[in-house]
Amino acid sequence: MTRQMWLWIGLMLFGAVPAAAKEPARPNIIIILADDLGYGDIGAYGQSRIKTPHIDKLARQGVRLTDFYAAANVCTPSRAGLLTGRYPIRTKLGYEVIQAKDTNGLPLDEITLAEALKPAGYATGLVGKWHLGHVAPYWPPRVQGFDHYFGLPYSHDMKPLALFTDVQAGVDYVKDDKVDFSTLTRQFTDKAIAFIAENKARPFFLTIAHTAPHLPLVPHGDHKGHSAGHAYGDVVEELDASVGAVMAALKSAGIDRNTLVIVTSDNGPWFEGDTGGLHDRKGGGGFDGGYRVPFIARMPSTIPAGRVSQGMAMGIDIFPTVLALAGLPLPQGRVIDGKDISTLLKGGQVSPHSQLILFNNEDVAAIRTQRWKLIGRAHYRSYDIPIAAVGYTPLFDMTNDPGERFAANQSAPDEVKRMKALFEAAKAEFDPLRTRPATKSALVP
Repeated sequence: MTRQMWLWIGLMLFGAVPAAAKEPARPNIIIILADDLGYGDIGAYGQSRIKTPHIDKLARQGVRLTDFYAAANVCTPSRAGLLTGRYPIRTKLGYEVIQAKDTNGLPLDEITLAEALKPAGYATGLVGKWHLGHVAPYWPPRVQGFDHYFGLPYSHDMKPLALFTDVQAGVDYVKDDKVDFSTLTRQFTDKAIAFIAENKARPFFLTIAHTAPHLPLVPHGDHKGHSAGHAYGDVVEELDASVGAVMAALKSAGIDRNTLVIVTSDNGPWFEGDTGGLHDRKGGGGFDGGYRVPFIARMPSTIPAGRVSQGMAMGIDIFPTVLALAGLPLPQGRVIDGKDISTLLKGGQVSPHSQLILFNNEDVAAIRTQRWKLIGRAHYRSYDIPIAAVGYTPLFDMTNDPGERFAANQSAPDEVKRMKALFEAAKAEFDPLRTRPATKSALVP
């Protein structure tokens, strides 16, 4: 045996020659999407009447964003924006929500996060509410990249209502017409835990789209009457218990450190719930109460614990951020409005966005920069009012007045001029994408 061979053997035995670099494992992704959960509904955002220890623990172990916006102020467009990384008006789902009688849905040429992850070997699953089309060709969710599905086609206050599931890939869906509202959160949790167990040996993407705390409020008997927040609080506390069960499943499987877990909401609270002092509620005009929602992310292998970021972000950012964390490129040949917010997840304070656009249906309703917010649409009684059309475009200093109580127009005239220009530029860009004529108001000539 030659000297060179002995030297090589010795170096290998004592570790002096590094082994070939092992490609890092792609992260698992879990998005826990609540339905109508308010900015102030959980302890990490100041709630005291409703107890959310599991979600609060995630915030301590990860990052909490203070200025995170849903992609829309109602359900269907918000979910379209989250799954595609695009402002909902681009997906043709920017107007209202899909009703039981409707036949539209998310166009098949849209690329969802599930479809973008599958070529990298990800198992994909959706548990809970879909609400992006419940008739062919937009149904079942498997047509948009999800290998497995269990849940409802739309909101649980719509009729007719049934639970659907795929028994295995390639098998037609079966449905259960007997929907027990009190068991929905528990059923979604059990299915999510089963998905984790079945796919723990490979990277996976799982969306858990709860119906809670959307009306009607029907807490499980194990949680009923426990919360100082009454039935609404019971439902939110049950949602929190579900988060705890999912985290326990990840830890038991030994994969919690390399799993990105995001907890957020599709829009602000509806008739009940806490906006955390923000102005307006779900479905409102351009004010924050309908759009700004909790956002907590945890992944110990990547996200330092105990961080809080004031950098502004939106549901459309989840798409590019997840792909960046997975080491995957953005889809080509389409506009992706979202930005990679990895730096915010690690505690950074500078948003990659120079501005965010808030839509009310297909109308540009407001423009948000890191400090300022200009509102051009509002609601009064049954009217949607394009207040910009009558010369009233209130400007709010979001750093010092997040509740949007006092307009700063007279104090910051230069900012008003700059923000109005951004508002008009947004209208010029997005009005041609409308599927319906511009909204008219009986109160405005």
